[in-house]
Amino acid sequence: MHRITSYLLFLVTLLLTGTLWAQDSSTNTSTATCYFDDERQLVVQYQPVVLNLKKPVSVQVPFGKVWAPGGKAMTLFTNTQIQVGSRVLPIGAYTMFVIPSPKRWTLVVSKSTDVSGAYNEQQDLVRVSMDSGELPNPEPSLAVSFGHISANQCNLRFDLDKMGHFAGFELAQAAAK
Repeated sequence: MHRITSYLLFLVTLLLTGTLWAQDSSTNTSTATCYFDDERQLVVQYQPVVLNLKKPVSVQVPFGKVWAPGGKAMTLFTNTQIQVGSRVLPIGAYTMFVIPSPKRWTLVVSKSTDVSGAYNEQQDLVRVSMDSGELPNPEPSLAVSFGHISANQCNLRFDLDKMGHFAGFELAQAAAK
């Protein structure tokens, strides 16, 4: 059953990726993946954003507002139930946004699959305050990655300029068994 689900998730990812490239072949996408095990994973696709470190970050990043980095919503694909904050998300595709601030960001997971960058608050599934910390060296481009914290948890990291921000994604109780 898990192999079929993994295969279907892979096909959906390929179809959506092909659709994104067909819409705008000049836009590059980057991917971050969390592997809980051979059959269960999370995949995030996002648009790279490069800062001009000579300009203040507050001029280039919309602090206090919902942001789709690169102008397109980030996509989250999961082939297993996951928990983000207090919410369990079923297998499927979602969009994600962030609400940046100088010290702490908020991650927004939406049930919408519209990757155009249009945001609709009524589609929100969960908002999670992200933990933050200072980076040893400024990061001039948005770096999105997963850190594998334990067998059942990955932290999604957003590193930009002098700060790193992260939120936990855990296997849901039913999926962890």
